[in-house]
Amino acid sequence: MIALLLLGFSSGMPLFLTSRTLQAWMTVEKVDLASIGLLSLVSLPYSIKFLWAPFLDRYVPPFLGRRRGWLVVTQIGLTIAIAIMSLQQPKQALQLFAINAAIIAFLSASQDIAFDAYRTDILTEWETGAGAAIGVLGYRIALLLTGSLALILADRISWQGVYLFLAGLMAINIIFSIWSPEPILPEQPPTNLAQAIILPFQEFFQRLGITKGFLVLVFIVLYRLGDSLVNNMVTPFLLQTGFTQTDIGAIQGGMGLIATLVGALLGGVVLSRLGINRSLWIFGILQAFSNLVYFLLAQLGQNYQFMVLAINIENLCSGLATSAFVAFLMSLCNQRFSATQFALLSSLMAFSRDILVAPAGIFAKEIGWTGFFLFTLLAAVPGLLLLPWFAPWKPEEA
Repeated sequence: MIALLLLGFSSGMPLFLTSRTLQAWMTVEKVDLASIGLLSLVSLPYSIKFLWAPFLDRYVPPFLGRRRGWLVVTQIGLTIAIAIMSLQQPKQALQLFAINAAIIAFLSASQDIAFDAYRTDILTEWETGAGAAIGVLGYRIALLLTGSLALILADRISWQGVYLFLAGLMAINIIFSIWSPEPILPEQPPTNLAQAIILPFQEFFQRLGITKGFLVLVFIVLYRLGDSLVNNMVTPFLLQTGFTQTDIGAIQGGMGLIATLVGALLGGVVLSRLGINRSLWIFGILQAFSNLVYFLLAQLGQNYQFMVLAINIENLCSGLATSAFVAFLMSLCNQRFSATQFALLSSLMAFSRDILVAPAGIFAKEIGWTGFFLFTLLAAVPGLLLLPWFAPWKPEEA
């Protein structure tokens, strides 16, 4: 569990370095908004990582084993790439800046493949709830660190210095991977690349059936769509409402961190007691209605106390829902092909988080913040309506 916490932190560290944190740096450097918007495309590797996931299932590095070996390889690459980012000048050399960010995103997506496979392989069935929650906890701590502490530091030192500091922090994660135990697989992994590419998809649909398998994939895209829309626009909303970067960073990194800790750990407890199916129902509904706190904040305006409450409620419910969702994805994977199958499933989640939310700014501009947050509540409904098909509240007895 300690290993999953530390590796979850490592997995979450690079995500905002090519999205929110990067956008803040570009905004301070007065890069035009069109370029900032287009640079969001560097996150594409998170949505297509299933394309190279079979290589991580098939090939084993010459050290530390199939899972830890790839973790160390990607972490070394990330340390170097983030350090090089500290030498960039986005205003003067935007193309080099974008290429560097794309390399970080590719290596980060590859680390996610290795970590998700590691987590799926290392846990027994009864450990899944706790393991998913602990991994999510580490991941969310890293997101808060890179999304909040980085902004606070940037008010005091240069952005180049911030990225150099984060490169050093990334290097420490290599020690975590070397120390962690290597999973022992009960079955033989793929022996050639053709098996690694074809068998994971074949086995998935044979096990679930074509109809149920397709509905599961649609559900993965839709389940967190409402929450993703909010996350994509919450920082511009808070800034336009009148809160400062330091206000937002301090609350998200302080009280928001506590709410995330409570949400992830409480999610693990509830998962262990109620099971994955009922947790998906309860946490999905809480996640959807948590968006209404920003709807109310849009009515109140620059109300500092309610902003604190809104960020805490959002972090708590997001931590709960993420724990159940990750446990659900893990339950769908066969250990022989866990890297490829989890990469496919989480790519669909990333597609929803990074691609489907792209028009969020247009919606907010056209209908206003009040209408936008009501729209995010409606966007959560289709995913919940799919739950009875494959995650019924009262599953049939085996």
